[in-house]
Amino acid sequence: MLATQLKYDLVMFSRELFYMVFSIIIPPVTYIFMGQLFGDNTYAGSLNYAEMYTPSFILLITFSVVFFAFGFDQVVNRTNGVEKRISISPVPKRILLISSILKSIIITSLGFLFIQVIGIVVYGLSFHLLTFLTSYGFFIILNTVLLVISSAIYSLFQEMKSALVFSIIIFQVVMFTGDFSLPVSMMPKFIQAVAQLNPLYHMNHLFIDIWNQQFVFSKNTWISISYILFIFIISLLVLQFSKRKSVK
Repeated sequence: MLATQLKYDLVMFSRELFYMVFSIIIPPVTYIFMGQLFGDNTYAGSLNYAEMYTPSFILLITFSVVFFAFGFDQVVNRTNGVEKRISISPVPKRILLISSILKSIIITSLGFLFIQVIGIVVYGLSFHLLTFLTSYGFFIILNTVLLVISSAIYSLFQEMKSALVFSIIIFQVVMFTGDFSLPVSMMPKFIQAVAQLNPLYHMNHLFIDIWNQQFVFSKNTWISISYILFIFIISLLVLQFSKRKSVK
């Protein structure tokens, strides 16, 4: 039953042009385009473009898939009455949730591999098995955190239109304040302040450090880890509150 539902969810994702554009097309195209502009630059820690931005665009794909194909989907199901039909269907709600989570992990994992292959073929990114496994393990942790945050945020929406507007706006905000495009350090002070409130900014820098084996416990990493854990706990509380509210 789970395999059948998962196959159905993956097929439905591939048919959604909105999800495909924001999740599968824009990040790789931007990764290649940015590389043509800044491919010769050297970044902090003596990193080249591929070492700096490959994990960043993997995380951007992960964010896009989780927020659009997982979180936004919840609002669509809620507003279209799918959730009510699910409650009386023979397919357990738990199976649908697990399928949706697995769908997100599978698609983001493909994005992980896709961006890395582009980095290797186009920018000569080196491949090391141990680094790959360590990075992928941390990537799964980030996936889990984003799934919880996404579910909590979209549990607050009751209308699809408002959720759609929010999704488009938050994608732009994350792009500009998460260090996915132009470096935040080059932007105005107020943008840098907003970036510090963006959990994706902190996840991005932790992922870059893990990817390039430069992770050390410092003041900045502790701040990032603590802030992400704080957002994660708040998200769990929001989900718990939403669950109790729906039961009532």
